[in-house]
Amino acid sequence: MLDTSETVAKKESLPRAFYDRDTVTVARELLGSLLVHMSPEGITAGKIVETEAYLQGDPACHASRGITRRNRVMFGAPGYAYVYFIYGMYYCFNVVSAPEGVGEAVLIRALEPVEGLQLMRLRRKRERLEELCGGPAKLVQAMGITRSHNGMDLTGGTLFIHKAQETNEPIVMTTRVGIREGADMPLRFYLKGNRFVSKK
Repeated sequence: MLDTSETVAKKESLPRAFYDRDTVTVARELLGSLLVHMSPEGITAGKIVETEAYLQGDPACHASRGITRRNRVMFGAPGYAYVYFIYGMYYCFNVVSAPEGVGEAVLIRALEPVEGLQLMRLRRKRERLEELCGGPAKLVQAMGITRSHNGMDLTGGTLFIHKAQETNEPIVMTTRVGIREGADMPLRFYLKGNRFVSKK
């Protein structure tokens, strides 16, 4: 049963302690949680069904070469949003994890649309549910997440993640998508059988 706008708005965000842990653990345990954005246009929410972990010593991680203006948020306190621009046209949404000073984050790769479906369709200019949030750039567009959200505290405010009820859905661990370096590292996780996963 899908949440109504009223119940989604009342959900509490995950505490900072949730993110202040091993990044791989955070990436796995974010699955099934609800990403919520209470924007001026309306509330949108989606169940997290696919994630990727990026570790400081990982060649595919933005933090692997140290602190820069672009990745500075990754080295800050856990529980903040890291939003970056790729390919000159798309944004990706990540959650900063691990203790402060360690540059790590979890990329949210796909959502199962739950709330604000018409608003998502309007933003994406798509009708099919599978085309709304089935990829990191798609979900950012559908959820109305922009560069202005970079560095936003996810433990309170209009953009947050709520831990969903426990599920028995099995988790698949595999290699990450769309990278060259570190491509063989099994740091991608998704809910097996979920039709909203970007790539099985």
